[in-house]
Amino acid sequence: QTGKATGGEKSTDSSKTQDSAVKKKQKKTKGDPKAGQEEESHTCCGCRFPLLFALLQLALGTSITVLGFLMAGISSSLLVRDTPYWAGIIVCVVSLVGFVMLCISYQPDEKTCVQFTVKLMYFLLSALALVACVLAVAFAAHHYLQMTKYTCDTLLPDSCQCKLDTADPLGRTFIYQDAADCGSLTTMLNLYFLLQMGLNLITALVCLLACFVMWKHRYQVFYVGVRFYPLTATEDQQQKV
Repeated sequence: QTGKATGGEKSTDSSKTQDSAVKKKQKKTKGDPKAGQEEESHTCCGCRFPLLFALLQLALGTSITVLGFLMAGISSSLLVRDTPYWAGIIVCVVSLVGFVMLCISYQPDEKTCVQFTVKLMYFLLSALALVACVLAVAFAAHHYLQMTKYTCDTLLPDSCQCKLDTADPLGRTFIYQDAADCGSLTTMLNLYFLLQMGLNLITALVCLLACFVMWKHRYQVFYVGVRFYPLTATEDQQQKV
């Protein structure tokens, strides 16, 4: 009798293990792995693509803004186009819109008006930031090329006079106020212009990729924001299991 009992217990244990294995396989095939694969396919370095772009835009926009204000503090004669803090401010605004977009619950096919509006704002502002950064790179490169041909002299105790062509009496002359040392002025401005060109170029590429991701999300498979799973879908899956 004990032998029969142990045999029955073994058979029940084996049936339980088989049932649990079958249930695990069903869960793997029907439930969580699809969501896990979707999450993994839309992440980069552990972050979702919009979050990664928003963080990059915030860091780059802050750097461009700070550097622009530092350039404006060197000399009061520098024009607004030569101190592109305006491009950095636009990029910071774009990053804030990206963070707002991440807080909105995801709905397929943009069923909510708020979600569609925020996505459209992020796309348009990213395109605007792309244009602003390209303009900033162009202005910085133009001024940098001019400064490589400068011949500077101290005109007054607090100003520096630079000429493009000393042989031409009608050549263009640039006067920088609040600059006691012409040599340090030109070296600092050259360094700042190179940094502005590099930062704005990288930011323009990031904004371009952000626009591509939004386009891909609209017409292909990318999603943004918090993933929302309705309760009806989970109930149906439990019934199937």
